[in-house]
Amino acid sequence: MTAAATTWTLELPDEAATESLARDIAAAVRAGDLVTLSGDLGAGKTAFARALIRQIVGDPALEVPSPTFTLMQVYDTPAFPVVHADLYRIAGPDDLAELGWDEAAQGALVLVEWPDRAGDTLPADRLDIAFTLAQDGSAARRAEVTGHGAFARTLARVAAVGDFLRRTSWHDARRSHIQGDASTRSYERLTRDGETVILMNAPPRTDTTPVRFGKPYSAIAHIAQDVKPFVAMARGLADRGFSTPEILAEDLDAGLLLLEDLGDDGVVDADGPIAERYGVAVEVLAGLHAMRLPETLPVAPGITHAVPPFDLPALEIEAELMLDWYLPLLGAPQLSQRNRDGFTALWRALLQPILQGPKTWLLRDVHSPNLIWLAGRKGVERIGLLDFQDAMIGSPAYDVAALCLDARVTVPEELELALVARYVRARLDADPGFDTAAFARDYAVMGAQRTTKILGIFARLDRRDGKPGYLRHIPRVRAYLDRTLAHPALAEVRAWYETFVFAAEARAGEAP
Repeated sequence: MTAAATTWTLELPDEAATESLARDIAAAVRAGDLVTLSGDLGAGKTAFARALIRQIVGDPALEVPSPTFTLMQVYDTPAFPVVHADLYRIAGPDDLAELGWDEAAQGALVLVEWPDRAGDTLPADRLDIAFTLAQDGSAARRAEVTGHGAFARTLARVAAVGDFLRRTSWHDARRSHIQGDASTRSYERLTRDGETVILMNAPPRTDTTPVRFGKPYSAIAHIAQDVKPFVAMARGLADRGFSTPEILAEDLDAGLLLLEDLGDDGVVDADGPIAERYGVAVEVLAGLHAMRLPETLPVAPGITHAVPPFDLPALEIEAELMLDWYLPLLGAPQLSQRNRDGFTALWRALLQPILQGPKTWLLRDVHSPNLIWLAGRKGVERIGLLDFQDAMIGSPAYDVAALCLDARVTVPEELELALVARYVRARLDADPGFDTAAFARDYAVMGAQRTTKILGIFARLDRRDGKPGYLRHIPRVRAYLDRTLAHPALAEVRAWYETFVFAAEARAGEAP
C-alpha cells in the first residue's frame, strides 16, 4: 500500500466468491468511475462484470451477455448508467472514438475488459482488477484489486469492509445503501434469506486542523472519533431498558459494526409528526433523565468510554457556527471582534446557570430521522434509538428541545407545548421536587442554542460540503429560533440577533 495505490488480494474459490467481490465493489463505485478488468481468457472477467451489473441494477436474473462482439453494452440502472466494454477486438486507442466511447462513458460507471488495448488513454484515477487462474486446473481464481490515485483510499475502505463481512455469516448477503445523516458514516442494509441486518461504516475521524486551544473542532465539540462511544452507549441504553440496535459483530479499529435492523417505521407520516409516537419518545427521555447514570461505560474487555461533558467550550463553539456560516450565507459583512465577543459573552451568561444545574446523558440528536417505531414492543421500548455516538453529559432540557423542535419536520407549537407538558408530568411523577420553572428556562436556552447551531451547520453543509438540500430546512429551524427567543431570559440575546442576524436576513430577503 502506498499513497498512490492500494492493492487488495483475494482468493476466489468459486463463482460465489466472485459474486461476493462484486458486491463489495458495487457498494463503492459511482457514476464517472472506471473499473478495468484484466486476465487471461476464462479468468473470470465477464463473470465478475455480470455480477457487478446485476448488483447495481438490483436484478439477480438480469441477462448480461459478454460484449465481445458488440464491443460495448450500456445498461440504464436506478443509480446511473453502466457501460460494459470489451476492447479485445479493437486495434488500439484510435478505435475508441469510432465506438462513441466518450459519449457513452459520460456520467456512467465504466467496466472495461482488456484495458491494455486503450493504451494510455484511460484516466489515472481508476480501479484495476486482475484475475488469474488456479494452476491446478480447478475453478478457483485469484483477484488482485488495485486502486490508483483517488481510488486508493476508497479501495482501502472497500477491503476493510469486505474482510469484515467475510468474518461474519453475512458476506454473501445482498447489499443496499441506506440514506444516512450529515456525517461521514454510511449505512447499508444486508438481506439474506428474508432476514436483514445493518452495516454501519464509520471510519475513524481524521479531523486534525486546530481551530482553538490547539484543538480541532471535533475535539472541542466532543464529536466521536470512532465507533467506541456508539458501542458503549448502545449497550448502556439497552441495559437500562431502552431499545437500541443489538451489536452483532464489530471491528472497533476499522469502525465497522453489524447491527440489528430495527426497521424503517418512523415517528412521522405524510402529514408530519405522529403525536402518539412523539409522546412515547418524550417518555423515553423522561425515564432516562430520572435515572442515576454513570460517566464511564464499558466498550470491550480492557476498553472503556468516558462520556464527555457538554461544557462551555463545546456549547460556545457550536453557537458560533451561526457567525461563521449562517451570516456569510446571508451575505452579511464580517462581524468585528467586538461584536463577536458580545455574542459570546451573552451566551456565556445564559449558559453558566445551566452548567451548574441538573445533568444527565444527552443523546444529542433525538429527532425524527433517528427514531424508529417498534409496534411489537411495549412502553418506552416502542421507540428505537439510532444515533447516540456523540452523547454527552449535560442539561436534560437539550434532548427535549431536540425532539420538540425537530429540525427535519415541523412540530406545530400546540404539539410542542403538549409534549413538553407530558415530559414535565413524567418528571414530577418520578420526583415531586422537579423544578418546572428552571426546566422551562433551560428548555428555552438549550432550544435557542441548538437552533442557532443547526442554522450554522445547514449553511456549512451547503457552502463547504456541497449539500444544498439542507437549506430547505432553514425556514423551519429559523421559526423555532423565534419560539425559543420569546422567553424573557433570552431578551438580550434576542436583541443581538435582531441587530445582526434578523437584519441580515431582511437585507437578503430570506427572513422566515
